[in-house]
Amino acid sequence: MPGTPVNRLIQRADILVEALPYIRTFAGKTVVIKYGGKAMTQDALKDGFAKDVVLLKYVGLNPVIVHGGGPQINHMLARLGMRPTFQRGVRITDHATMDVVQMVLGTINKDIVMLLNRHGGKAIGITGQDDGFLVCKPFSAQSWSRGLRPNARGPAEAAYGFVGEVETVRPHLVTTMQQEHFIPVIAPIGVDARGRPHNINADLVAGAVASALKAEKLLMLTDVKGIRDAAKRHVSTLSGNDVKRMARKGTIREGMVPKVRACLMGINAGVRKAHIIDGRVAHAILLELFTDKGIGTEIVA
Repeated sequence: MPGTPVNRLIQRADILVEALPYIRTFAGKTVVIKYGGKAMTQDALKDGFAKDVVLLKYVGLNPVIVHGGGPQINHMLARLGMRPTFQRGVRITDHATMDVVQMVLGTINKDIVMLLNRHGGKAIGITGQDDGFLVCKPFSAQSWSRGLRPNARGPAEAAYGFVGEVETVRPHLVTTMQQEHFIPVIAPIGVDARGRPHNINADLVAGAVASALKAEKLLMLTDVKGIRDAAKRHVSTLSGNDVKRMARKGTIREGMVPKVRACLMGINAGVRKAHIIDGRVAHAILLELFTDKGIGTEIVA
């Protein structure tokens, strides 16, 4: 009868059977996950995220985590009596702010590593400063919407301070960690040609890392279900060209712009699919990767 203990066990078995072909397909493949939003701040979601990532590793995938930390940086700035300043949604980062960014992102990075290790993973935290992993150039407003809104205008590069844009990813450090069965956890700090640290948008770091690693998938955790069309309806699948058209019409805007730019960066470099999913949903990563319907918006080449 429905609802009996045996039937509930059968339902669980059916879920595992549904996941089997996906596990087989993705075994040995790299999945880059941009970790952000509420999933980083609510204890139950943080714990569930860590368990899901460790499970991915145990069933044969190679997860790579890129995390943000904007709300936590704002909180620390407020505690220190410093006022955060933004232009076009980008944090103006002077010397003092950069010190806070490094401190906060370093703490977040260690917390994620600790949580993954607590659940049986082998995680190591790094930034772009390690082995010159992420080399950056000065950020410009024109680059923010490159390929999406070609006529974008904004303040001069110098106005942003120590804000960078990924120029080169040197993946050797990450691939070496993967060969030793570690889970890399990456904080979005890069270095310029003079070795100075720069704050980089975590979405764009995730896209650049997925591109350099030729990842099978790029998953962007957000606080929304995915992309909506002009009528505010959720869209489950889009092509790269669809995304560009929606952005140019203004349907995709604000905080979604760097996320879709990261996704386009990935699929243009050989990533098979990019996904924008709601990290507030329990086990969102597993539902998107291992079920037939998924829960977010997938972007395909």
